[in-house]
Amino acid sequence: MAFVKKFYIADTHLLHARLLTMQPRVFGSIEEHDEKIISNWNSVVDDKDIVYHLGDFAFQLGVQADRVRWYFSRLKGRKHLIIGNHDLDEDGNLHPTIASLEWEEPPQFMKFTRDGGKKLVLCHYAIREWQGFHSGAFHFYGHSHGNLPSVGLSRDVGCDVPDVDFTPRTYEELTIGMK
Repeated sequence: MAFVKKFYIADTHLLHARLLTMQPRVFGSIEEHDEKIISNWNSVVDDKDIVYHLGDFAFQLGVQADRVRWYFSRLKGRKHLIIGNHDLDEDGNLHPTIASLEWEEPPQFMKFTRDGGKKLVLCHYAIREWQGFHSGAFHFYGHSHGNLPSVGLSRDVGCDVPDVDFTPRTYEELTIGMK
């Protein structure tokens, strides 16, 4: 029996074609981008593994709701969502398309968990100090697309950060070199 692993990723922005001209994502089309993320995801995640997605799962949520659901259904693992700004509707509520997906638990704005024997604070946005900051807790975030320097034991886990490379990563992979 294989051990259950935990993975982390943020800012997949599935279906967000305009993002290809705004961020360093070298793909010929949004379909190529999305299929690469799905392929990379499924190459490391097993069905029973846990994946924490730290926000901005998809775009065009109302217009392409069926495609969002189809993409979600193709991704392995027990998926948890830490809500990002693109997961919300224009009134700031969880978008109905995102809410309708079969998340392992209801999406939340922040999550406290443990991994690697350490406390871990998950949020879409970078926090300059977080619960456990002074006692060795780590903080994973997205949103900044690699443009915001880490502080202490924090780091961006966005899919477009070079060492994440559009692939969910484990705590061990993400904390290499962090003290």
